[in-house]
Amino acid sequence: QGTATHTCDPSPAKKCTVIGGSGFLGQHMVEQLLARGYTVNVFDIRQGFDNPRVQFFVGDLCSQQDLYPALKGVSTVFHCASPPPSSNNKELFYRVNFIGTKNVIETCKEAGVQKLILTSSASVIFEGIDIKNGTEDLPYAMKPIDYYTETKILQERVVLDANDPEKNFLTTAIRPHGIFGPRDPQLVPILIEAAKKGKMKFMIGNGENLVDFTFVENVVHGHILAAEHLSQDATLGGKAFHITNDEPIPFWAFLSRILTGLNYDAPKYHIPYWVAYYLALLLSLLVMVISPVIHIQPTFTPMRVALAGTFHYYSCERAKKAMGYRPLVTMDDAVERTVQSFHHLRKVK
Repeated sequence: QGTATHTCDPSPAKKCTVIGGSGFLGQHMVEQLLARGYTVNVFDIRQGFDNPRVQFFVGDLCSQQDLYPALKGVSTVFHCASPPPSSNNKELFYRVNFIGTKNVIETCKEAGVQKLILTSSASVIFEGIDIKNGTEDLPYAMKPIDYYTETKILQERVVLDANDPEKNFLTTAIRPHGIFGPRDPQLVPILIEAAKKGKMKFMIGNGENLVDFTFVENVVHGHILAAEHLSQDATLGGKAFHITNDEPIPFWAFLSRILTGLNYDAPKYHIPYWVAYYLALLLSLLVMVISPVIHIQPTFTPMRVALAGTFHYYSCERAKKAMGYRPLVTMDDAVERTVQSFHHLRKVK
């Protein structure tokens, strides 16, 4: 096996492209792929880092002309490009998540790519009502929590429908939940910002609702396993897989561990769930009434209340059985490593 030709000429099977490789998940994906001996292209709207081992392609995901050079001669594509869910830009969500993904599928076929692994989200089946150990058989949400998730449903559907073993094109969707870890631009910075403003004193509900938070390296591991197992088992094509830390944790306990790890106080007062929910509902009605006059974007919405106050954790049995998935990093280590990486955000006592 260790012949000279092998070392100089990477087998095409080991050549992949990470779409969205400049982002949080994307960068971790690139690092793990390189560590596992893959040759990696990155396609993104911007070049987020420098690495001599990575070939960068900068462009618009909706343009076949931009995308094609990044996919040519590649066997596997990981599609994890996404606008930040907090941006509230409907046009952008639809354009990137749906139109852009249709272009990814078309261009993959044009370029002769064999496998497309999509980063979806476990929220595609969440309707604001408790989900305990939810499996992939649950139907898509009829009332998704927000427009972002609505476009993630459209995206996942079109990717899974494109699975075509006859034409040697296999697709699968990975559904992580609550991704966190070093360099995360969303969860920790937003949490600490809220704590600084004194907004983290209250918890919604009794604090017992369990939720999945998933360490970024475990999410990456799930993607790579899916790509590797698709080659051996085409029946995995056209399916979605939940990838979690397999350790559901009370929502508020998780946030508290991050906060206290960075010297902030954990929330200590409880607001009953229904009180918070109806307050948010009243607020949203008020916003609707005055929106023609003043445009506000409330952060306190009924769906956000549902995210913070309900159970939503998912089973990864399917990923365990089909591709031997096991989390590589436990929740304790994951929280520890995340807190250490945000040392600069800690409150100086």
